[in-house]
Amino acid sequence: MATELILVDEQDQQIGVEEKLLAHQRGLLHRALTVFIFNAKGELMLQKRASGKYHSGGLWTNTCCSHPSPGEETLTASHRRLKEEMGFDCELTEIFPYTYKVKFENGLTEHEYGHIFVGHYDEAPILNKDEAEDWRYVGLQELRTDVAKYPEKYTFWFRLIFEKVFAFQGLS
Repeated sequence: MATELILVDEQDQQIGVEEKLLAHQRGLLHRALTVFIFNAKGELMLQKRASGKYHSGGLWTNTCCSHPSPGEETLTASHRRLKEEMGFDCELTEIFPYTYKVKFENGLTEHEYGHIFVGHYDEAPILNKDEAEDWRYVGLQELRTDVAKYPEKYTFWFRLIFEKVFAFQGLS
């Protein structure tokens, strides 16, 4: 896990670095990565974040998400974190960026310039239980229904972007 985050402006140009907790306490815009892995049936691999995470623990989200370390390319960090969290690696393609800002009940603010990567994998992951406590493949219609019925079970950023990622993949 990165201990320092890359601070960026609204165009994703690096403007500094900051310790991870301080960046989240101050709500500073920082670079992030978001990975969506699909199987051959077009289903998305979700992970359930470990309950002990500093925010959004126990919630369902995309396959992997994290931050690149200072001096590390975002694609390289995406491969590293996919292996560290889910125990596998595959080819990844960046599709589009997004930004969001949300304040959590614990006082931390996530303010990210996220790079979204997609890949394809048909096997079961080998979870790092410090990062993810469960996983499943899910299709868009089932996911859409569950998110609408139980939005509190999913991370904020995931609810914000999952429809766009499926549409980009031609799976809507």
